[in-house]
Amino acid sequence: MAKGHRSQIKRERNEKKDTRPSAKLSYARVSVQKACFVLDAIRGKDVATALAILAYNPRYASGLLEKLLKSAIANAENNNGLKAENLYIAECYANKGPTMKRIRPRAQGRAYRIEKRMSHITIVLDEK
Repeated sequence: MAKGHRSQIKRERNEKKDTRPSAKLSYARVSVQKACFVLDAIRGKDVATALAILAYNPRYASGLLEKLLKSAIANAENNNGLKAENLYIAECYANKGPTMKRIRPRAQGRAYRIEKRMSHITIVLDEK
């Protein structure tokens, strides 16, 4: 059991809260492994370079990440009052989401399971 009054506990929790601008895409229909290929290419880059990389990357996940990065930039400008040219990608990661199980008919009456994986992708920006 935590010590202190409920309002004190909430105040302490909010002090530790991360105030960097971020954006999260939940239930993206791309596996974590495939999303990480694109995330590794943009991690640590400034925002303009990352958008250029995503625009010319042929992978499916790059389209999702481009939209997510633009959302994170808009959050930084509108909510935190930061300028887009000073931002870089501090963190970007993909966590495992739920898996849709499907069945594929095979020879001699067998059924193989197909797993359609999802992921939760997060991008956190920071100022230089």
